Amino acid sequence: MPKLKTNRAAAKRFRKTAKGFKRYASKRRHNLGHKDRKVKRHARSGGTSLVHETDTGRLEQLLPYHK
Repeated sequence: MPKLKTNRAAAKRFRKTAKGFKRYASKRRHNLGHKDRKVKRHARSGGTSLVHETDTGRLEQLLPYHK
């Protein structure tokens, strides 16, 4: 059985935890000076949040060795 390749784009965006996959909020990377305060506050939420259960199967295919 050959080795499976990890999707490098997904590996940079998601991390496996005990409860599932952790993701970062969108709109929080750059150009924060002109964005509305409410947008930044709602995207903050501690910095991370979990991926929904319906998408975890897709992420397990993209990240085969992150189990």
